[in-house]
Amino acid sequence: MTQLLATLKLTAARKPRALPDVVKRRQKLLRKLGEQRELAAAQSAGGNYVPMRLRTVKDAQTGERVVREMPVRIKPWWWTGEKGETLLSVFYGSKTLELGKGKTAIEISNSKDLVSVLDVLINATQNAELDTQIENASVKLRDGFKSK
Repeated sequence: MTQLLATLKLTAARKPRALPDVVKRRQKLLRKLGEQRELAAAQSAGGNYVPMRLRTVKDAQTGERVVREMPVRIKPWWWTGEKGETLLSVFYGSKTLELGKGKTAIEISNSKDLVSVLDVLINATQNAELDTQIENASVKLRDGFKSK
């Protein structure tokens, strides 16, 4: 048994009680970018991507609350522009991220490049390049919930 443990890399790490807010926000955006990537890959292959989520619903016959797996509709973050180009915006919640000074969309000449552009965005998010934009969008979202 001890020889098997010797093959593993052991460390004295401790699990943090709570992740920093910036890491939570980054992970949230990464989940959404991953869904958009799956949707784009499915559409380019001619298929559909329908993720499932657990939802609590009331059973019509018994009146009990039951947890069921339900399909979720994902709205694509891309659309076709006036010149036939594909445009992609990145959303954090309901807010569009400003990717550059006054720039909120990415122009993609060919819709087949959409998956690779989403891969670049995922890598940029993992490398903390969008943390400032995520923070700004988060502040705007929080301000919308404050009572006046």
